Amino acid sequence: MTVRIVVDKGRCQGHAQCAALAPDLFVLDDLGYLALADVEVADDNATTARRAALACPERAITILEEA
Repeated sequence: MTVRIVVDKGRCQGHAQCAALAPDLFVLDDLGYLALADVEVADDNATTARRAALACPERAITILEEA
C-alpha cells in the first residue's frame, strides 16, 4: 500500500507546520509554501504524513491511501 499526499496549494498559507513535523516529506519553496502538490510516499511514512496533515491550520493537505 502506498500513501499519496495531495496539497491544495490555493489553501496553503505558508505556516510550515507540516514541514516542521515531517521535513523529509513536505518540501517548501523559497517563500515557505509547499513546493509539491502531489507526492507518493512509502507506507512506513503514512503515520508521519497524517500527523503533519492534521497540523495544517488551513487543512490544505489530504492523505489518500492507495492499494
